[in-house]
Amino acid sequence: MTTTQATPAPLAPVPDMLQDGRRRRRPRAGGHRGRPNVLAGVLATIWLALVAVPLYFLVAASFRTRSDYLSDNPLAPPPSPTLENYETVLTGDFPTYLLNTVIVTVVTVAIVVGLTVPAGYAVARNAGRGVQRGFSLMLVGLAIPAQAAIIPVYLMITQLHLYDTLLAVILPTAAFAMPVALLVMTNSLRDIPRELYEAQTLDGAGPFAALRHLVLPLAKPAITTVAVFTSLTAWNGFLFPLVLTQSVGTRVLTLGLWDYQGQFGTNVPALLAAVTLSVVPIFVLYLVGRRYLLSGLTAGAGK
Repeated sequence: MTTTQATPAPLAPVPDMLQDGRRRRRPRAGGHRGRPNVLAGVLATIWLALVAVPLYFLVAASFRTRSDYLSDNPLAPPPSPTLENYETVLTGDFPTYLLNTVIVTVVTVAIVVGLTVPAGYAVARNAGRGVQRGFSLMLVGLAIPAQAAIIPVYLMITQLHLYDTLLAVILPTAAFAMPVALLVMTNSLRDIPRELYEAQTLDGAGPFAALRHLVLPLAKPAITTVAVFTSLTAWNGFLFPLVLTQSVGTRVLTLGLWDYQGQFGTNVPALLAAVTLSVVPIFVLYLVGRRYLLSGLTAGAGK
């Protein structure tokens, strides 16, 4: 006795035409296209103008002579562009100020990243009461402004015989950048799935091996965010260099801009040329790290 299998009937094709003869609209790939947000476009344009106009004025004025700066329209292109202001800046003490600023920034970033990565790893992996209390105590630094602690910092620096050295600027800058950096790093490391840590343990990796082979590759966005934030803080720092340094050899860019202000006037085009040169390195750093910056800042936001 033979049995025959009944083949299922083919599905009826979905008609592309409606009863009234109109073609059925198929959904577009990529989702529904909504109405343009006019208000967001207007606000974005206003914000772009607020940012672009001062930058244009900064760069354009740096190519003017002092007489053209005082007589011409500030928003008009320079009638006779000149590099005299940049020559004045580069032949003065500006290279020394730039080198000091680079040293302060690089060393501060190295200290902050080198301390917050293992500290954030310990907080993310250790639920002990002592570690969590230490983390909470560290975050209290977010509520303490540098201006409120400048006198104790000055006394400690002088007692350590570090006054008028670059280390006197580096240590307080790193200390006040540490709370925000640790918060960003800890939130990012908490996003790493626990199963990955367990897999590392099953493979025989200890805490330091897991930190090296698992945490560091996955924490690149957070490390970049911390590096960019700390670089901005150190590069634009003014209070600590003003109070804790004195000589020209330890002066940074924010203090070096005073060189173009005299007793009876200010060489504004040369000052703006120095500002332009001081903005370029940190702007390039932002362009390099901007891909990771947003993801690092929003790490742990959904928890």
